[in-house]
Amino acid sequence: MTEFNIEAMSLKELKSLQKDLTKAISTFEDRQKSEARSKLEIIAKEMGYSLADLIGTEVKPSRAPAAAKYRHPENAALTWSGRGRKPLWFVAALDAGKSPEDLAVT
Repeated sequence: MTEFNIEAMSLKELKSLQKDLTKAISTFEDRQKSEARSKLEIIAKEMGYSLADLIGTEVKPSRAPAAAKYRHPENAALTWSGRGRKPLWFVAALDAGKSPEDLAVT
């Protein structure tokens, strides 16, 4: 385990460490469950079953990312699929008088 000399750390380093710890703690259980599920799926597959067959419930398949429908007019790396919240660049473009068709991926 890594040793930390907390007394020698700056405020910026302490806040960064706190942020990293909070994230690690909040995702720990999810990581453990995911690892256990993966191991169980492998064992079930080796025996000729799916995990859903054995536990009696359907395991949801992960959803593939949606294709981009809209692209930022100046930065082609910024795209939006049209799902979820509108990105700020999309809202700003609409406010500036552009239509969704103007931002559509061609």
